[in-house]
Amino acid sequence: MAKKGLYDTSDLKFLGLNVGLAVVVAIVILVGLIMWLNGYTQHGKEVEVADVRGLQTEQAGPLLAEQGLQMVIIDSTYSDRVPFGTIVEQNPKPQSHAKNGRIVYVTINATGRRKVAVPDMQDMSYRQAETTLKGIGLYVDSVYEYQPSEFRDLVLDVKAGGVSVKPGTKLDVGTRVKLVVGQGRGTEQVEVPSVIGMTLSEARMTLLNQRLTVGAVNYDEPAEEGTPQYVYSQVPAAGTMLVEGETVAMRLSTDADKANSAHRTNDNEEDNWF
Repeated sequence: MAKKGLYDTSDLKFLGLNVGLAVVVAIVILVGLIMWLNGYTQHGKEVEVADVRGLQTEQAGPLLAEQGLQMVIIDSTYSDRVPFGTIVEQNPKPQSHAKNGRIVYVTINATGRRKVAVPDMQDMSYRQAETTLKGIGLYVDSVYEYQPSEFRDLVLDVKAGGVSVKPGTKLDVGTRVKLVVGQGRGTEQVEVPSVIGMTLSEARMTLLNQRLTVGAVNYDEPAEEGTPQYVYSQVPAAGTMLVEGETVAMRLSTDADKANSAHRTNDNEEDNWF
């Protein structure tokens, strides 16, 4: 019987055959995996992203969907230079390429004008008031309305559309407002109206209509912001004659019944009023 050598040629052939077969199988698996991945990720199948800027979201969504893309709103901003509710930014950018199913993130302009609260301008210099109002986005008319007042160049009122605007009133950004500014005392005499039962802002408007201004204001008790307080005493009393621009002092209380029961013709002496 013949003795085998250290390396049997038949064993080497078998080993080589197995290695070759394994290499072929690995190559087939690798090629198949690459083909599957290409199909799964849709390699090479991309679309040019449509430009949806300037469109309403109701228009942009279906347009992107036709391309196999999704739309997601991620933010909103405010600008009066573009229509409200339209798309102002998008990512990916227009004309860039994206694969099917890709999300397009968009930023839209607000659906309406932003509103700002009118601050209390009472007794503020007209220049300071103008700067403040412009700073919050309101347009201040360059032509002021002047009223007789004890103090010159102080703001007496703010108007929008010819109507007095109370502090805290919310106006659209860009609203045109006009300042009512004191021009010092006038020469004509006017009759003091009754402001009993009114809130301070109502009393102020009533006096301004008569070309008078608010003087000292005293409160019976402190009150939380927003709690109404009513005038129950005034000096001078209703019916008194004053020169245009002079002031009327008032006392206020949160007790509405106290104001309702006050005498409309206030007889309190000014010396004993405070």
